[in-house]
Amino acid sequence: MKDRDLDHIAGLEKAIKKKYGNEAIQNPASCWDEKKEAEYLEQLQDFVEKQQKYETYSKPENVNGVLITQKLFNKGNKITCSVCDTKSKTVNDEVYYIKYECCHECYIKFVEHREERWLKGWRPENVTKST
Repeated sequence: MKDRDLDHIAGLEKAIKKKYGNEAIQNPASCWDEKKEAEYLEQLQDFVEKQQKYETYSKPENVNGVLITQKLFNKGNKITCSVCDTKSKTVNDEVYYIKYECCHECYIKFVEHREERWLKGWRPENVTKST
């Protein structure tokens, strides 16, 4: 029975060799050397580092019941409200800036319940800076 299995395998190898060539039936380890192994391990390490960085960077945070990924926060750069020209002070300011380009306070004053009009381009005139 084993002879028949080996004959079957040999027949398959011959058919594969005929159709695809010698490379298709050779052992993959026969072309592998220490240099290729080192390159592969380096590439694998780079990939794992990038994957870990991406996973931590895209991990969602709960901000007032809304899950927002860290990459959307501008923690290093303070953003400026397009309405009152104040710098962002809280995470809420950044959350509202992402969608409405204004701080939380301006969202409450000018955008809340008027989101559709705001998104179409309406902006208030003569807004004084708040403290």
